[in-house]
Amino acid sequence: MSKLKILLRNLGPGLLFASMAIGTSHLVLSTKAGAQYGWLMAIPIVLANIFKYPFFEFGVRYTNVTNKTLIEGYLNRGKGWLWFYAFITLITTFTILAALYTVTAGLFINLFKISNVQIATIALGLFVFISALLIIGRYRFLETSLKFVVAILFIALLVTIVLVIYKGQVEALPNFTPPPIFNDAGILFLISLMGWMPTTVEASSWVSLWSIEKWRTEKVKPTLKQSLQEFNIGYLLTAILAVFFLIIGSMTLYGTGVELSGNGVVFADQVVSIFTTHIGSWAYIFIAISAFATMFSTCMTAHDAVTRVSLDVIDLLSPKIKLKGKKGYFALGVLLLACINFIVIALFSANMGKLVALATFVSFVVAPLIGYMNLKNVMSSDLPIKHHPKKWLQYLTYAGIVFLAFFSIYYFWLEIF
Repeated sequence: MSKLKILLRNLGPGLLFASMAIGTSHLVLSTKAGAQYGWLMAIPIVLANIFKYPFFEFGVRYTNVTNKTLIEGYLNRGKGWLWFYAFITLITTFTILAALYTVTAGLFINLFKISNVQIATIALGLFVFISALLIIGRYRFLETSLKFVVAILFIALLVTIVLVIYKGQVEALPNFTPPPIFNDAGILFLISLMGWMPTTVEASSWVSLWSIEKWRTEKVKPTLKQSLQEFNIGYLLTAILAVFFLIIGSMTLYGTGVELSGNGVVFADQVVSIFTTHIGSWAYIFIAISAFATMFSTCMTAHDAVTRVSLDVIDLLSPKIKLKGKKGYFALGVLLLACINFIVIALFSANMGKLVALATFVSFVVAPLIGYMNLKNVMSSDLPIKHHPKKWLQYLTYAGIVFLAFFSIYYFWLEIF
């Protein structure tokens, strides 16, 4: 079998990671970064992708070598580690899906020009539809469908970028003054951007669980080199698309004085409107569908992942229950998460900003701790020494932990005091 065929066959966990990451951090935060601060924000986006890389890579490495999930690795380090991760999962359960579905519902309302319907109602319809897809199709359908979605999305964004660059930079207001980055508002946004770029660090265990599921479904396990190669393609794709969204935001909004809203419906309307105003009304349907597909695929992958993580955590904390691998419990988990997050959306209404802020705060503060836990996993006796990460990757990990810890402490101080 040729190397290309092997690579295509192994595509899965890394692709799902890319699909999941290209959501709020890209469509919302990267676009907003370019719109408010211009090209300068490419620096923190690139740095966040570099410094966080080892934390996600370790999820693939640990699982491929040990045939265990990262979460099982946490338990091997001590039950306190698992309880800590369980607490993070609990917070994630009440925030991340609600934030993602709110944005997606806003884009749906904009795409189909729906009026007099509450965003919570649209979100409920999305919860029902996506839950049905996950329960009936499970992992195989998720992977197959996302191969097409991500490919189409990448091409669509590439075309959009070319059109935006061809049209040139939007004309700035005569009295435009670039907003300061190093004030309280700028620092908070900077930290939020890096907190969810390319995604939350606790999602490293999601890739781990998807890898196990793919091998179980297809009964074929790739080598460590093949698994890392597949993941690296997905990771590189997320970094490139983050820069794409930054360019779009910068070239269509920077200097105009327009601020992107925290309201899901208004934000969706703004995103589509700025593209069509800059490129032309003919591009409306093309751009609206691309934006909706971006968030829809993110909702699917995140919903699937949070369900798997929740079942894995419960299984390990209560071994007698044995939830993993049983379709009934997976379906129940999917539906339960849908109900919980629908209630959160109904309570927060259409104010996406509060949901994203809460989820980002928790994710960013715990990021260096999760990074350290992942490092301890791959440096443990669970793996033969020959499979331990190379020195340069270990040094990059320590640099990433220090980098994230510094900003986490500062972020915590700004939010509390």
